[in-house]
Amino acid sequence: MGNTGTGPAELLALWEAGLAHHGPGRALLLHRAARPESGTDALRSAPVGEREVDLFALRRALFGERMQTRVECGACGEAMEFDLDARDLTTPRPGQPESPLRVEDGEWVVEFRLPTVADIEAVAGAGPDAPSVLLARCTLSAVRAGQPVPADSLPSTFPEPVRRRLAEAAEAADPAADVTLNVACPECGEATRAELDIASYLWTELDSWARDLLLDVHLLATAYGWSEPEILALSPLRRRYYLELCADG
Repeated sequence: MGNTGTGPAELLALWEAGLAHHGPGRALLLHRAARPESGTDALRSAPVGEREVDLFALRRALFGERMQTRVECGACGEAMEFDLDARDLTTPRPGQPESPLRVEDGEWVVEFRLPTVADIEAVAGAGPDAPSVLLARCTLSAVRAGQPVPADSLPSTFPEPVRRRLAEAAEAADPAADVTLNVACPECGEATRAELDIASYLWTELDSWARDLLLDVHLLATAYGWSEPEILALSPLRRRYYLELCADG
């Protein structure tokens, strides 16, 4: 595990707190660990891509650049396992884009803002309507043929080309918000697209690490009578050496 300025005890506390939460709550806890100087309101108001960049940086600091990934081929069902370099998956955090963002298409002029973490949390249970609900939350104003469009009729009145332009503009302004893999199957040759959810990926790794560490604590406490803080204060190398001595004995 890399040097993050957060020790094993703090990471175990983070893991323990995350057990009481699910996706959004765990993502917020991880983001707080990545940016301990920021309050909850600031983290929830951050653009989604900014959070993803922070979580990839935290992942690199904790577990290194190499990420083992498994994707099932959408065509033949073959399980594809491969390694990724976390440094290649997101660009450095850009400067804040102009706000509001503006799209002009035909007779339409739409101003909108980037989705934030709070927006994504709010539409998590919206199912198939999530894209429309998200668009409604982020649209600031719309003008059609020079006439303002009432907010209560948006975004249902947007034609498909306008929706597409809005999605393209949001992606260009916040490219790290959606990390999508495009993997060619070695068996059938077909390409499979898969989204990489870094918050879920990182939580799974942290959960596995925490359970392994607690097992180490149990074995060393049983063998030597040390307390948990004493064991966690050991470097990983010394802890492994003592575990090897226990096994040899």
